[in-house]
Amino acid sequence: MKNIFRFIKKSRLAILAIIILLIIQAYCDLALPEYTSDLLNVGLQQNGIEDAVPETIRDESLSKLVIFLSDSDAQCLSSAYGTPDSSGVRRLSDDADREKLNDILLVPESMVIQLESTPDGADSLSRMLSAVRSGDMTSSDIRAQMSEGIQKLEELTDTYLNQIAVGYVSAEYSAQGLDLNDIRNSYLFRVGGKMLVMSLVMAIVAIITGYIASVVSAGVGRDLRARLFEKVMGFTGAEIEKFSTASLITRCTNDIQQVQMLMVMLLRMVTYAPILAIAGVIKVIHTGSQMSWIIVVAVIALAICIGVLFSVAYPKFKIMQDLVDKLNLVSREMLTGIMPIRAFGRQKYEEKRFSAANTDLFKTQLFTNRTMTFMMPAMMFIMNGVSVLIVWVGGHGVDNSTIQVGDLTAFITYSMVIIMSFLMLSMISIMLPRAGVAADRIEEVLETPISLADPEKAYDNNVVNKPGEVVFSDVSFTYPGADDPVLEHISFTAGAGTTTAIIGSTGCGKSTLVHLIPRFYDVTEGSISVCGEDIRRISQKKLRDMIGYVPQKGILFSGTIESNLKYAGDISDEEMVKAAEIAQAVEFISEKRTGYQSPIAQNGSNVSGGQRQRLSIARAIAKRPKIYVFDDAFSALDYKTDAALRTALSSQTKDAAVIIVAQRISTIMNADQILVMEDGKIVGRGTHRELLKSCDTYLEIARGQLSETEIQNALKGGN
Repeated sequence: MKNIFRFIKKSRLAILAIIILLIIQAYCDLALPEYTSDLLNVGLQQNGIEDAVPETIRDESLSKLVIFLSDSDAQCLSSAYGTPDSSGVRRLSDDADREKLNDILLVPESMVIQLESTPDGADSLSRMLSAVRSGDMTSSDIRAQMSEGIQKLEELTDTYLNQIAVGYVSAEYSAQGLDLNDIRNSYLFRVGGKMLVMSLVMAIVAIITGYIASVVSAGVGRDLRARLFEKVMGFTGAEIEKFSTASLITRCTNDIQQVQMLMVMLLRMVTYAPILAIAGVIKVIHTGSQMSWIIVVAVIALAICIGVLFSVAYPKFKIMQDLVDKLNLVSREMLTGIMPIRAFGRQKYEEKRFSAANTDLFKTQLFTNRTMTFMMPAMMFIMNGVSVLIVWVGGHGVDNSTIQVGDLTAFITYSMVIIMSFLMLSMISIMLPRAGVAADRIEEVLETPISLADPEKAYDNNVVNKPGEVVFSDVSFTYPGADDPVLEHISFTAGAGTTTAIIGSTGCGKSTLVHLIPRFYDVTEGSISVCGEDIRRISQKKLRDMIGYVPQKGILFSGTIESNLKYAGDISDEEMVKAAEIAQAVEFISEKRTGYQSPIAQNGSNVSGGQRQRLSIARAIAKRPKIYVFDDAFSALDYKTDAALRTALSSQTKDAAVIIVAQRISTIMNADQILVMEDGKIVGRGTHRELLKSCDTYLEIARGQLSETEIQNALKGGN
């Protein structure tokens, strides 16, 4: 998880905005149950009368209430309602302390409505009022006389007292001639309007939050792909082999997609769930704290359920991503090797191989999915069980007048909100393990140190105006993880304006040797100098800018012929055409209907092997480098094209060092020096003629490719 949070730390402001918006959404979301409770309790049960404080009251009614109050409470009540109007009705002042008045009025209103409910009680109330007005009795005398009844009322719950007091206010409004239906409808429309506004705000906030979360997650995916690609582009063969190409592709695609999908859910749901749950708990305590233990039990049950399922499923998600790597590897090998597979009739074998990898992935996915299927039924069971328990306990509360129906409804709603918050977290827990593994795999690539690095201080200026020259000084090389060296004590100089050829049996280290020049690998021992400077003291970009490298297998990129020939950048049309002429590629290019704009498919699959090779050579020539490296680049060319290309190339490379790896002696017999390699060592060095005389290995190769007459002629006279 820490890696996932590390990926989004750059989006702090967006995340802060999301949190603020989610708090607003949670406030609106949690306000709706309270409004629903008000609609039930106040709007329907109490005819829109919210508390024991009437907006208007008759002077006669106020006088009846005052006789049950202390002098200070009576003074507070009289001040709040001011003087009566012409009809004898007093109106509540705008600055009155409504909450205080409600506490004052609960008991006297309950006393009055109980007394007036019977004829004897009404007569008794009238006599007490007359006695107070005549001065025969005081309010204190009245309270002392009615102390038993007042004490019984004070022992009742506030909820029950409030219901009695609301009944008093309703009767008072009716006595004034007010329409209770209008009061109720006005309240319902007012509260309903607030609920509508809250719902609209929630919808708008949800849209904005979803948009920001999508932008952030898409940005994280984009940045991760860019970082991974940049990192992989700097990898040497050792790092590529450590991860495998198939695994790197999976990490750049599937793993980032897993993280990106989680980001949206993380910002939208995981952030919202705790906000909603905490606020819901606060509301629950406010609504009915006597039932809060039910929520505690539900939360503990949910946490145990999620914890168990998470611990069972998480290890399998790591295995699942590895199996995706394996499936991609098998698929890639099959697709790239489809021709030899068909040629050897191994389709059934490869199908079994693919089926085995596919089945392993299927079984692992099936296990995790089956495990996670227990999540939803368990959550729903807990949710429904909590609902039943709340109704059971709350029903007794309603029966005992300790809780109102609306409050019970709100409590159920808040409880469901809290449980739904955990349900959202549980849904995320299905995605979280796999995304967490994917994030770790991405971070593993990003944190992998690259074995080749630019020097802290590059001496690029030292090679700017110097002629191309390559010097190997006692170079040995061992592949990472290998026991035996591939190259041992290699020393030679490829001077500017000269051609150095390398020949030898398959596996003798020829390609490895030329891979060291552009620093695809670093030498194990010794040093390589270019233009008089150790290549480890030159930046990799500068070094490779000086080298025109043509690999053994001609690789083209999807695009056009022009885009491939100008791949090195900053190459004019004239330079491109000239390079194509030298590489003997103009003929087949001109035959194409769109010429240099002709499309090239991925890997150059729509051109022949010889054409692909010539375009690769032309691409290197167009770069006009100081050093040309041809790694068996002429093998796909016929003898005629090979000879013509080398003749044209000689005029282009007068000031450059040319290094050619070849299998055919005809390609290199005119080289200034030929190096013969065997088992990673140079066993012969010289011209074609000199090597025929002095090197048995070279002579053996020559006899396999040249006639005896050609060999004798070379020994007698020229090369």
